[in-house]
Amino acid sequence: MREIIPQSCIGNNELKRQVTLECDSQLTNHDSRFSYNAVMHRDDFDYELPQELIAQVPARERAASRLLHLEGKTGALTDREFRDLVELVAPGDVMVFNDTRVIKARLTGRKKSGGHVEVMVERVLGPGEVLAQVGANRPPRAGSTLVLAEAIEATVLGREEEFYRLRFEGCEDVYATLERHGSVPLPMYITREAEAQDTERYQTVYAREPGAVAAPTAGLHFDETLLDRLRGRGVAIAYLTLHVGAGTFQPVRVRDVTQHRMHSEWYDVPRETAAVVTSARSRGGRVLAVGTTSLRALESAAAGGELRAGYGETRLFIIPGYRFRVVDRLLTNFHLPRSTLMMLVCALGGMDNIRRAYRHAVEQRYRFYSYGDAMLIERQQRES
Repeated sequence: MREIIPQSCIGNNELKRQVTLECDSQLTNHDSRFSYNAVMHRDDFDYELPQELIAQVPARERAASRLLHLEGKTGALTDREFRDLVELVAPGDVMVFNDTRVIKARLTGRKKSGGHVEVMVERVLGPGEVLAQVGANRPPRAGSTLVLAEAIEATVLGREEEFYRLRFEGCEDVYATLERHGSVPLPMYITREAEAQDTERYQTVYAREPGAVAAPTAGLHFDETLLDRLRGRGVAIAYLTLHVGAGTFQPVRVRDVTQHRMHSEWYDVPRETAAVVTSARSRGGRVLAVGTTSLRALESAAAGGELRAGYGETRLFIIPGYRFRVVDRLLTNFHLPRSTLMMLVCALGGMDNIRRAYRHAVEQRYRFYSYGDAMLIERQQRES
């Protein structure tokens, strides 16, 4: 396991200037060759989805899901099985995976003064301290105490925008405490309670670095056998970390999507990963990001023009018109209507192509969202 600099260090501005990378806006990497209206409406990224197509449980086996292949240049669609992915890569290609590990971030309890509360930990800040969403009939006040899982006394230190800063009293290892008392933070569209199988299946087989509160779901389809087959094919396998926050489910509330402010997430692109990707590209190999989180981390790390190793915070919001610097292909699940991730896949594969692909997926009864099926999207090519 590689050494990761704690997120609590990010607050040191001098250190941040020296060793971190930041990317705050999609506008810094807009390609003027792409023509679209100055205002893109949220409803441009809407589609109708029958509720029964939202997967409530994982497939019987990780690699047993379906795969819809979209060729960005031609718009051609092909229905495949996920295991066919081995046939769709070539020796010299590189696949980049997000090795973040989902923590048991969901806690229930009560105010010490009375009243039910639900807590979703967003980020571990340091020994005993977290940033969290708190659901309660009345917002808890600074200085008040929450009793969580009848085991943790959490002092409310204050508000930070939509989050609360909490201190778990007498707790040095927050991750161990959450593992003992928390539950798997299944997304809101999975309408059942978390079960024992979710501890394993809402986690990738290569998860190493704890800190995510939502799974990088494209990676859930991989088992060790498939990873070995990809290596045997001559594909380079590389890893980075982006700790997925609850903001991944945050709705776009503004009609003009360019006015949306993206949530911040912490990421780390190791030197070995940057070197493998750069080497593959120099030899003509394609870069396949496994999941939108891997894509956003790579593109954030290339905000200066070249891919650079480093860690930091990213608010990168990718919309149609974005010029991709690193990623050629994306493996991803199907995304919520009008979401930032729907906008990202439209940027990569082309809006018309994605709309047609999603209509096809609905017609062919693909399974949607976190426990659903997958898409392989080739970047839409455009002439200079």
